[in-house]
Amino acid sequence: MRNTKKLPRKQLEKFSNIFTQLGLVLVLFIIFITLEHQTEEKIVADFETTKREVVYVEPDTEVVFTKEPKVVPKIEIVKAVPFLVDEVVKGDNNIIENIIDNVKVENPVLIDIENVVEVNVEEKFVEDVDFINIQNAPIFKGCDNLSKEENKVCFEKKMKQFVQRNFDVELANEIGLHAGKHKIYTQFVIDDKGEIVDVKIRTAYKKLEKEALRVIKKLPKFKPGIQNSRTVKVRYNLPIAFSLE
Repeated sequence: MRNTKKLPRKQLEKFSNIFTQLGLVLVLFIIFITLEHQTEEKIVADFETTKREVVYVEPDTEVVFTKEPKVVPKIEIVKAVPFLVDEVVKGDNNIIENIIDNVKVENPVLIDIENVVEVNVEEKFVEDVDFINIQNAPIFKGCDNLSKEENKVCFEKKMKQFVQRNFDVELANEIGLHAGKHKIYTQFVIDDKGEIVDVKIRTAYKKLEKEALRVIKKLPKFKPGIQNSRTVKVRYNLPIAFSLE
């Protein structure tokens, strides 16, 4: 029997082909695994990015109530007009003089002129002065340290604001005033102590009269007006007007 020996060189060539094929298979397998892994990572990354970009907007559930507009009368202060002026009736100008002569006086009283005390009537009698004629108008709270003209302007402004803030305009709806302009004529005196006195009100409705009186009585104390370097009583006219549409 013939013993055939294989040469080592030929064996190496044979195995090298096998190893080459195995290497190619291994390389292809590694490439496949790598591509699968990268694709999976990319998909996950894209999914996560998309997920972060989603914004949930909560539906608007707010209920808005629209209150039906209520007719509120507009209140304004109109320019002062002469108030409560009695009508002057022209009478008979023919005056008959009754002359009394030779009258006898029984038990006449003799007056000692030296003991008569002189009374300064002008100092004791304080006459009312109209606001428009007063030299130094009363000072409304918050109108201090102003000139005479500025004080009057400030007084009128503060008075208007006070009435608008405090007058109950709902009374117009309660009374049922018709559309148009309605006026309440008021007049009062700021005495020489700064207090409100002698209030006069003229209106066709009793409720409006009471409300106007309440507001006037609520006015703060004033610094009294000054005429000829002494405090005097100041008469002020305050017409209040309602405008209903």
